Amino acid sequence: MKPGRLAVVVVSLLAASASTASAASATASGQAALALAGVVALYSPLLTADEREAVSAFFVGQSGVRYARKISVTADKIVCRVSNVDITARSCELTFKGAKQTVTGRRASEIFATAAMAGVPPDGAAGSVSESLSKLNCTLDPAEIKQKAGGGATCSFETGN
Repeated sequence: MKPGRLAVVVVSLLAASASTASAASATASGQAALALAGVVALYSPLLTADEREAVSAFFVGQSGVRYARKISVTADKIVCRVSNVDITARSCELTFKGAKQTVTGRRASEIFATAAMAGVPPDGAAGSVSESLSKLNCTLDPAEIKQKAGGGATCSFETGN
């Protein structure tokens, strides 16, 4: 290959890779994972009423929950936006197995802030800030949480989508 063509190919590949956002794997554990599972579980149609109640109880500080099995809180995608122009505008769209739910106001702020605490980086656009994550998978182990030793909650997810 001629040097001129090689340069064109290299520049084309670099431009293509710079223009595509790549997903980054991330994890959270302990209190950040419990909080993330807690704000998402409230909206999940995938959880039973007992599971939702147990997650909610853990999230508000009740460690004596009688639910014994591990609880999995999952979401396909979560996208939150807040405006820095219309400071009253805040929303999150949560997707569970293709079913979307939109949350606004204070509850959207809770999800946005909790995602940030769990390590989801913000992304800015003209007049707004957004956070997005996908493939959320949190596991809560009631037996370990009851030990009050800092464990029992882990989450994995992808950022940058």
